[in-house]
Amino acid sequence: MDPLAEDKLLLKFLGRSLLEHQMERARGAGLDQFVMVANPQNLEKIQRIVSRYPEVAVDFAVQEMPQGIAHAVQQAEHLLQDRVLLVNSNDVFDSAAYASLLSECNRNSAVAYVLGYKVQDYFPGGYLVAGKEGSLEQIIEKPPKGHEPSNLVNIMVHLHTDIAKLLDYISRVETSADDVYECALDRMVGDGHHIRVIPYSGFWSAIKYPWHIFKIVRYFLDTAEAGISSSARISPAATVEGKVIIEDNVRIMENAVIKGPVYIGSNTIIGTNALVREYSHVGADCVVGYCTEVKGSYIGDRCWFHSSYVGDSILGDGCSFGAGTVLANFRFDEQNIMVRVGDDLVDTGLDKLGAMVGENAKTGINTSVLPGIRIGANCFIGPHVCLTRDVEANKMVLPESSYRVLGKSVELDSNKKDELMKRLEGL
Repeated sequence: MDPLAEDKLLLKFLGRSLLEHQMERARGAGLDQFVMVANPQNLEKIQRIVSRYPEVAVDFAVQEMPQGIAHAVQQAEHLLQDRVLLVNSNDVFDSAAYASLLSECNRNSAVAYVLGYKVQDYFPGGYLVAGKEGSLEQIIEKPPKGHEPSNLVNIMVHLHTDIAKLLDYISRVETSADDVYECALDRMVGDGHHIRVIPYSGFWSAIKYPWHIFKIVRYFLDTAEAGISSSARISPAATVEGKVIIEDNVRIMENAVIKGPVYIGSNTIIGTNALVREYSHVGADCVVGYCTEVKGSYIGDRCWFHSSYVGDSILGDGCSFGAGTVLANFRFDEQNIMVRVGDDLVDTGLDKLGAMVGENAKTGINTSVLPGIRIGANCFIGPHVCLTRDVEANKMVLPESSYRVLGKSVELDSNKKDELMKRLEGL
């Protein structure tokens, strides 16, 4: 997810954290008892969010280091009993996913139920191999592209009817890879325990890379109710059309244009002649300044722009762009945008993708950023820089001066300007 440092479940969508949206969907399926496995860095934030929901029972376990799903379950062992739903909070799906698992559980007697989602293209995750009767035969974790054993991706929404049995199998797995949980399920199947694969065809998207955020934004904008806060101030000379969600104290100034679906967070100012286009998500306390265009982008809180173009980009909190900054989003050869992840170039599957910018990054005037570039948190990109490669966090990029100052020896003919003015006056 570099350069975004925030935990995925704490990213905000429509003014609320992803965790809150996840809780809402679980509660919509009748679930009201939660065990959350946090880490020391996000525990306090999660507790603060959960405290807003006193009607929900929540217990916490702490996983000191990121050691995988199985280890997370072990850390919460003292809080788990009977039937348990294991959920990866970074996967976004409909409440129907819970309903289908619970319904199957009431009709059958399997030891576990797992969701399988049919994909058309390769997804870098776990795959399920299911028999004709829907029984799980094997889980293959992250097979190479072209070697997928099926078209069923494993969605981490699993219902275990006997959590003690799962914990017992986890304790007996010996592997050096990060697949203890998957190995435990494989061994349960090998020992004759029935695990049922439940097909799921509703919405699902995992946040693995920053550009996956776009799909989540579309989902929330498409499924949310439109609304304009009574405290928002919209100039009569502004244009607001399509589905919009405009929060408290937003100000939209003269000749600004909003083309929904669009979300605009509280206290944000959309300046004169600004354009905010379809499927843009603008956070709280932002200033989308004069003549700025925002197209299909996810923008965090407290971001400021002036006469800029922000196309299909993802920005963390606190970013500030000088006048004339352009985040390009389209290659001349019209091919998909490739992004470097570690030592690999990853095909994003998108032919339009702008920059991915960490929190508190700033640009000077007339800065240009090529498609698919990542800018780390707290970076300064100086004026007139054309950024062609990724920049890690806490760096400053400055242009090299190449101009010369010479004595002036040219005299201009003032009559030419007068003649031009006369021609213009005659138009």
